[in-house]
Amino acid sequence: MIVLKAAQEKILGALQSVSGIVERRHTLPILANVLLRKTGKQVEFTSSDLEIQVRTTQELGGDEANFNTTVGARKLIDILRSLPADQLVTMSAAQNKLTLQAGKSRFTLQTLPAEDFPLVNEGADFGPAFSVPQKVLRDLVNQVHFAMAVHDIRYYLNGILFIAEGKQLTLVATDGHRLALAQSTLDNEVPKQEVILPRKTVLELQRLLRDEDTPIEMQFAGNQARFNFSGMQFVTKLVEGKFPDFNRVIPKNHKNSVVLGRVPLLASLQRAAILTSEKFKGVRINIEPGSLRIASSNAEQEEAKEELEIDYSGDAIEIGFNVTYLMDALANMSCEMVKLELQDTAASALFTVPDQPGFKYVVMPMRI
Repeated sequence: MIVLKAAQEKILGALQSVSGIVERRHTLPILANVLLRKTGKQVEFTSSDLEIQVRTTQELGGDEANFNTTVGARKLIDILRSLPADQLVTMSAAQNKLTLQAGKSRFTLQTLPAEDFPLVNEGADFGPAFSVPQKVLRDLVNQVHFAMAVHDIRYYLNGILFIAEGKQLTLVATDGHRLALAQSTLDNEVPKQEVILPRKTVLELQRLLRDEDTPIEMQFAGNQARFNFSGMQFVTKLVEGKFPDFNRVIPKNHKNSVVLGRVPLLASLQRAAILTSEKFKGVRINIEPGSLRIASSNAEQEEAKEELEIDYSGDAIEIGFNVTYLMDALANMSCEMVKLELQDTAASALFTVPDQPGFKYVVMPMRI
């Protein structure tokens, strides 16, 4: 039976869209496979790691029949990648094996039964659906993802908080030392829903979301989130736990503020970072009327000094920061100007963007 018959790039594109979560080595060998379901002319590819499930459906030719199997995802992708993009690829099935033919190349792959593939049980208590353009969600995730914790014992920090309420979607990430918040407007009002998406889910969404206006539909349940976009369905488990009250962390009424060019500030910090100590990554920032100075040093008594001219008439403040926290935020923005608000040496600093009221980045100072 001919399962599919299409150009290499079309089959590879469908497979790559679902294979990001597939691990080569797994305690369940079948999870290294992709589930292939053929119904008439439609071919459905599904992958799972028991936490996340990604599915896409394509029309890829072949015989009109019903057929199910699973096959090694990475091997299949490696084979397809090795073929020319415009090559016509035929996949046929016989006796628990799949055979790929392309030109004079022929590959025979072992399969495992489709009924053994562990699909994620989708919840029945999903809330009302809402949607935003893909590029909006992509931008929101890009603006906060770097502030997620990595392997923190406070497991609820290893992800991004999504809050849909009224006509607003808010994303928040924090690792306890810094916090990033980004907001966007929804087309329709929704009742308050609050979930924490795991880190792996966030990274996979980043990989899949496109910079385009086509919508992504979201639904949240008690322990699951579901996303539908570009012919794909993405279901994920959620992080259980209570996210910290981020509103208490965001400074209000800082009396000193300055608007700076994002690119010059980032470049100065990157140069100063070269001579920070490996362990602490600390830089000293001196801000006074007319100038902002950045200084760093390391255990070898090497020093870096940078100075930027600024339009500032507030208090003179000397404050220390982990330079990585500042660079992460600035590198993930696309604006020309950023606003830095400060109170004193001990208070957290607040970065905002003058023409984006929905973005806030809070970073705690460090002693140097």
